[in-house]
Amino acid sequence: MKEKDKRRLDKLAAHLAKLREAKGLSQRALSARCEVDFGKISKIENGKANLVVTTLIEIAEGLGVHPRDLLDIDFD
Repeated sequence: MKEKDKRRLDKLAAHLAKLREAKGLSQRALSARCEVDFGKISKIENGKANLVVTTLIEIAEGLGVHPRDLLDIDFD
């Protein structure tokens, strides 16, 4: 993986974790709300997995936010 891509995934990971924690949800609780496997959420939040658009949408629904809110960060 390119270093630039790794930095972007790390920023997204931190942002997702921050949004989840602000909602008072554990990774398992979010998993139950959005039908994304707990292990997948853990990997995403640890910058270990890239995600597809459908997963991004599912996570946004679980958090009760618009998908654009998940990407509202400075990637570069």
